[in-house]
Amino acid sequence: MEQENIEFQQQRQNLLLFIWKKRRIIGIVTFAAAVVSLVISFLLTPLYLSTAIVFPAATSTVSFSEQRNAKASSMDFGEEEQAEQLVQILQSSRIRDKVVQRFDLFNHYEIDANDPNRFFKLGKAYGQHIQFVRTRYGSIQIDVLDKDPKLAADMANKIVELIDTVKNDMVKERTIPAFEINKRKKEGLEASLKMILNKLDTLSALGVVTSEGRANLFSAYNEAHGASDKAFFKNQIDVNLKYGAEFDGLAMLRDEKTVKLAEFEDSYEQAESDAYTDFNHKFIVEPAVVADKKEKPKKAIIILLATMATFVFIIFALLIQDRIRTLRKLA
Repeated sequence: MEQENIEFQQQRQNLLLFIWKKRRIIGIVTFAAAVVSLVISFLLTPLYLSTAIVFPAATSTVSFSEQRNAKASSMDFGEEEQAEQLVQILQSSRIRDKVVQRFDLFNHYEIDANDPNRFFKLGKAYGQHIQFVRTRYGSIQIDVLDKDPKLAADMANKIVELIDTVKNDMVKERTIPAFEINKRKKEGLEASLKMILNKLDTLSALGVVTSEGRANLFSAYNEAHGASDKAFFKNQIDVNLKYGAEFDGLAMLRDEKTVKLAEFEDSYEQAESDAYTDFNHKFIVEPAVVADKKEKPKKAIIILLATMATFVFIIFALLIQDRIRTLRKLA
């Protein structure tokens, strides 16, 4: 163990001695790397960061049900599930395409419209400049980097605005057909009820009455004194005997259809609201503002990393060169 420590100390001293002997070339190369990295850092285009933060809404619909779920309130913030859904929407091509068109990003990112790989390059540039992150608090952070600080803020706020537009479009793709089905069902119930009422009116015009009224007709016939009165009540009794069962059946159907139509109103109103109301699907915690300080590049970090990397590399290269020279002498 002691022998190993002695060997290690000797190797370290040899390395330090080697670095000292090569200090001139190491210093020159390292200094040159620092100067070059400084120049490059000044040539890099500065990027400004604008950030918007939103919370997803727990629900974005108005409930017409009396048994309303407390967690379905439009005032409640969404949880992890809603946040993940919102991130997926933000990363979708629906929003990306609208942002690209609104801000002419092909020209802004200097991508040739005739380039066969233009969509790949656009997607790569878009991903490098625009990011969506779910924070530990359940909110969504929208970061936009751009060389124009005002454009970065405008893009971030536009993306926030597009959340409602895109999600409402997605919802309507399902809710409008559902509403049309509810509408046809409601119209069918109303038409059926109207037809029943028309038949009941026709039978009533003939003198058909309810079952209670028919019992009174027999009593009135028995109590009638004149021949004309008896003939009248006899005719009414014959009409009711002929059409009474139909009248009772229609009356029962009328009551059933009326109840069913009344119960269907809530479902119809819910479907109509979901289909044609534009809801707000998020809470804006912090809108994006124009940055007054660049985010990238960090000149000090670039210079430090480049200088350290060059320092390590030149020592490693000189060690390899010295080792090769030694091996050649031994050969």
